[in-house]
Amino acid sequence: MSIPKTIVISCAGVGSRLGMGTTKALIKVLDKPIIEWQLELLKDYKDIRIVVGFQAKQVIETVLKIRKDITFVFNHNYLNTGTGASFSLGALHSNGIVVSLDGDLLVHPEDFNRFLSTDEECLGYCNPSTEEPVFVDLLDENGNQRVTSFSRSEGKFEWTGLLQLRSENVIPTKGHVFEMIINQLPLKGVFVRATEIDTPKDYESAIRWIKENY
Repeated sequence: MSIPKTIVISCAGVGSRLGMGTTKALIKVLDKPIIEWQLELLKDYKDIRIVVGFQAKQVIETVLKIRKDITFVFNHNYLNTGTGASFSLGALHSNGIVVSLDGDLLVHPEDFNRFLSTDEECLGYCNPSTEEPVFVDLLDENGNQRVTSFSRSEGKFEWTGLLQLRSENVIPTKGHVFEMIINQLPLKGVFVRATEIDTPKDYESAIRWIKENY
């Protein structure tokens, strides 16, 4: 990798819509918490920062059973902030490229490696897989996809939360990641096979998705 990369995993949220009483990173999919699925894909990366808030102690204990070389960053205001706030906190004092990965996202290993192999600023999009998606609008430029805008109401593809930005372009915010980068669009779009868990129906879909894709 020619450019240093910092991986920021946002695990601070409550995840109350799932009704499981746990932060989504600790939800078990086929007897393995989501954070473990993610860390297995990141075994070759050294600068990994996990942003914690709700159930911070449990997240830290779970992660340290998997890897000891993780940096933990606290989002003490997790009840009043979104994923963008956690991402910007985790990205502090980083150099090169910073990757944003939500703690409830599962990405196909081949596609995740392909996404991380590029040194361009880009974001990941997928086929719609959740009940409450943020859609992306795409512009084809000679076979290359550019994400031009986001929508809550309509679109062919869904924003995954997966993002690569140069560290100097990470803007502190209290909102969500997609709100942080609206003024930086268009950005290169990379299609990935992925699924995200926001609701009980999403959880059941994620179990099926893992069985079909891993």
